[in-house]
Amino acid sequence: MPGLMIIAHAPLASSLKAVAAHAFPDCAQLVQALDVSPDMAPELVEQLARDMLSGVRTPEALILTDVFGATPCNVAQRLGDGTLVRVIAGVNVPMLWRSLCYLNEPLEAVVMRAMAGATQGVMQVTTSKPQNQTQKPGAHDQVHSQHQQ
Repeated sequence: MPGLMIIAHAPLASSLKAVAAHAFPDCAQLVQALDVSPDMAPELVEQLARDMLSGVRTPEALILTDVFGATPCNVAQRLGDGTLVRVIAGVNVPMLWRSLCYLNEPLEAVVMRAMAGATQGVMQVTTSKPQNQTQKPGAHDQVHSQHQQ
């Protein structure tokens, strides 16, 4: 089972960990989060990340990061080796949840599932106009006459 780590701009990493704990309370302890604040030197971020990674590696680990090319991702890239430690940029909630659901699989499978979750979780959502529905006598007051049932 690979370890899971999030490195992102503050407060995103810890917020995503909280979202993980909300949906998967039993898995929350499997996720480590490193919030990168604007005043942190890249060298400090890298040292903190290396220390954190040593605690989550099993020996495999997946690092999720927010923006490709920014400090959190650059640090994650220095930690990743492409084999035992993999890095995915563009972290979102569907990616995180999919990763947690399949952490019992090999690292390569978790990477593929995480990326599928991320892309499948992004979609345009349209809203429909309220339908003209007749009001049921006594069921609703006049304020909710356009409310869909």
